[in-house]
Amino acid sequence: MRVNSPATIALTVVAAAAGVSIIALQRAGSAREASRVYADACASCHGPKLQGGQGVSLVDDEWKHGGDDGSIAKSIRDGQPAMGMPPFGGSLSAPDIRALVIYIREEGARFKRSRTKVAKPSGGVAAQSELHAFRLENVTTRVEAPWAIAFLPDGRILVTEKEGQLRVLNHGAVSAPIRGVPPVYTDGQAGLMDVAVHPDYAQNGWIYLSFSDPGENGTAMTAVVRGHLKDGAFVDQQPIFKANPLHYRHGGIHFGSRLVFAPDGHLFFSIGERGQKDDAQDVTRPNGKVHRVWDDGRVPDDNPFASKPRAVRSIFSYGNRNPQGLVRHPLSGDLWEAEHGPRGGDEVNVIRPGRNYGWPVITYGMNYDGTPMTDLTAKEGMEQPVVYWTPSIAVSSMDFYMGDAFPKWKGNLLVGSLAAQELRRLEIDGATVKKQEVLFKDVGRIRDVVVGPDGFIYLAMHGPDRIARLVPADAPANGAAPSR
Repeated sequence: MRVNSPATIALTVVAAAAGVSIIALQRAGSAREASRVYADACASCHGPKLQGGQGVSLVDDEWKHGGDDGSIAKSIRDGQPAMGMPPFGGSLSAPDIRALVIYIREEGARFKRSRTKVAKPSGGVAAQSELHAFRLENVTTRVEAPWAIAFLPDGRILVTEKEGQLRVLNHGAVSAPIRGVPPVYTDGQAGLMDVAVHPDYAQNGWIYLSFSDPGENGTAMTAVVRGHLKDGAFVDQQPIFKANPLHYRHGGIHFGSRLVFAPDGHLFFSIGERGQKDDAQDVTRPNGKVHRVWDDGRVPDDNPFASKPRAVRSIFSYGNRNPQGLVRHPLSGDLWEAEHGPRGGDEVNVIRPGRNYGWPVITYGMNYDGTPMTDLTAKEGMEQPVVYWTPSIAVSSMDFYMGDAFPKWKGNLLVGSLAAQELRRLEIDGATVKKQEVLFKDVGRIRDVVVGPDGFIYLAMHGPDRIARLVPADAPANGAAPSR
């Protein structure tokens, strides 16, 4: 399959000689499961683990004829007869070939991880990244499944927990659950999600929550509410967004959701497509979208679908699968979004009004069972991501770093992940990712990433459940940032 592979199979006769029958190839094409396709069509040449045999390795990332997805797919489809590489376009469909490329990417990433040393900070031991040495220290472990954190002006930290609790963290002390939080649907991925503090909190005291709102007959949909924190209770509540009950969906997946304020008084929030992928393309439904409202919930008249009949007027962008990160660029003001792909195709996008981000028509991923979803990764009228990850890292929250504790990281985008248990640093030039670094790995699933007012990087983590923070290696233990 690799374009620089030696001749081990060639069309019908040589395929049989290599132990790959035409029937097997046809079955591989019909089965459409990527690892099975590989085993039937490719393993006899490139080895069962893709590390080479009669043919060369597919996981060492050395490609003579192009290592991008398109070049690999072309090699599979058209072959390189002069090199002994037969075409498989007649026995494998375009979606099958796309899934096979994803499978090769997954195995290549697994091979690379097994040979790459990445920091795994624990116990207060400093780790060295490319630009800064740091420690990972616990702020508190007295939380359960923390989902999001937000800073109050006095330094206290609001913490949401998936099962529906809002708490206040004050110098390591964790409050009892705040009373009066709305009832929350908690099956699967559902729960109490993001928390945000109004930019003018000192004057108005508003705190915003996104949560999975329980509907009738076991349905749910993401909702947003605001209220005041008074005497241990969430009071004076006002709905900011609540979907039409007819739009509520069954199931416990893909709720989103993040909250972001803009200086002009707008509030952006995200809703996942709730496992109903076609809904993401339907602007008469709220799921699979990024929304924009005023801070009191009113819909701006200039929203892109505000005047379209039957459309949900708060929709700002659509075609978004499950947005888990949402943040404004501190200089340009652009809205950046991170969303889960399926198996492969996690994305970071710059969100523009009225734009279609493609899900599920285009994707860089495949179905979780290894079968192809589509061969389309681009289509006219649909936006391309700034960056994507195949295989998936299960991207979560993100924040731009503009603090002083890590001066060489200023302007970088910090991205957390769940399944890969990584914190990544992305160097940004305009709307282009120039470089990535994995700062650390395998010390817990990262649900939220927030740069604190002290310049430290705060993380809501699972496994173990805790609020932790990245501090410079020379910072006092559990103390303030060192002077610079």
